[in-house]
Amino acid sequence: MKFIVGVIIVLGCVAGGFVLSHGNLVALWQPFELLIIGGAAFGAFVITNPGTVIKGTFGSIGTLLSGSKHSKKSYMELLGLMFDLFSKARKEGLMALEADIDEPENSEIFKKYPSILKNHHVLEFIADYLRLMVGGNMNPFELENLMDVELETHHHEAEQVPAAIQGVSDGLPGFGIVAAVLGIVITMASIGGPVEELGHHVAAALVGTFLGILLAYGFVGPMGASLKAINEDEAKVFECIKVCLLATLNGYAPQIAVEFGRKTLYSHHRPGFQELEDFVKGKAE
Repeated sequence: MKFIVGVIIVLGCVAGGFVLSHGNLVALWQPFELLIIGGAAFGAFVITNPGTVIKGTFGSIGTLLSGSKHSKKSYMELLGLMFDLFSKARKEGLMALEADIDEPENSEIFKKYPSILKNHHVLEFIADYLRLMVGGNMNPFELENLMDVELETHHHEAEQVPAAIQGVSDGLPGFGIVAAVLGIVITMASIGGPVEELGHHVAAALVGTFLGILLAYGFVGPMGASLKAINEDEAKVFECIKVCLLATLNGYAPQIAVEFGRKTLYSHHRPGFQELEDFVKGKAE
């Protein structure tokens, strides 16, 4: 929704300002300029990026429209899940979690947190590292190093799509100039013709520059920045899980372990200490 609102504001202000300055919107409709700029930008995008990034870029449109799926409520559910898992492990031993992590969809603990069950990546991250804690003899330092390697890989992979979109944004003003130059070539070939025709060709050439800059800084660049912010929000979830797991592996009580995780969250998503305590106690009852 935020993305759509932003698009409406950009288009409304640019078009509205042009019309209020006694401009004619029809003059901005230059489909051949759009073909040159958009086609060249897309071709360069295809040349630059592997197939997985191209596919991921088109798949990110839904993410842009929906925005980040994380909120204070989702983080409270995450911390509540960690608290329940740690409490069970503390009472019955880590081996007692084996059934929960092997089949989380059938686990009574996981069933209490449906939003976590729907998030495949988060669920897999939790289950994988709990499985290592249950079946391995890794110390906290070894586990932390392994987590850091995986999170760094995840970060680099997530950055590929925003970087590809930013690359297109950087190239669009240049392609706008290409379209403008081609328009000037057409204009020069029409010298000696009617003044109205020359004026139309010059206007079309200038619109090419205008479209390249508008698309770059009004739409494509902000899209890349928005996806980057969403990815950073997603990375915070894994950081929170990492800190919670390491805290419990170091022997801290469940309440203290989730408090470690709570401290990693951004202030606008972070629940209060008492708020989280009331939530996990309510879920445990």
